[in-house]
Amino acid sequence: MNQFIHQRHKPPSALENARPLILACPQLRSNVNLSRMVRAASCCGINRLITCGNSKVDPTISRGGEEQLSLEIRRSLPPVLKKLRSAGYTLVGLEQTTHSKNLHDYSFPKKTVLVVGHERHGLEEPILELLDATVEIPVYGLPFSYNVATATAMALYEYCRQYPTGLQQSSYPART
Repeated sequence: MNQFIHQRHKPPSALENARPLILACPQLRSNVNLSRMVRAASCCGINRLITCGNSKVDPTISRGGEEQLSLEIRRSLPPVLKKLRSAGYTLVGLEQTTHSKNLHDYSFPKKTVLVVGHERHGLEEPILELLDATVEIPVYGLPFSYNVATATAMALYEYCRQYPTGLQQSSYPART
């Protein structure tokens, strides 16, 4: 008999405390990308996603993730980001910039807002000016960047790797 028995839809792992990570993005070009981000955020135990404009989540793509988090739709991100910074959050952009840190080497502050850009335009100047740091994911071939939903899932996973239970920093240090 095979030692690996397929277990479909195992119950979620318990978190000791809610993750203090917030995901924020402008209105995206594709609601498919937003729906994928909602699913990834929910799987990671993220409780709050802030987006802008006429954003709609497709429940067939998000697979119920929208029921597990607070989805806030705002007119624009800068005022929200300023409030979050004043509440003690560090604003970290997921973007290729002149001073971006490699995602694999970056140690996320516990209270972080991960700010993700538009699929075509990335993070625009008014948002870049507000950020405390930017991280990027190394790309080893073409095209020059990952899809926004894929990149977001990768960054969320890295944050969760660093804070696996939601309470304390992981015993796995960031690579140097």
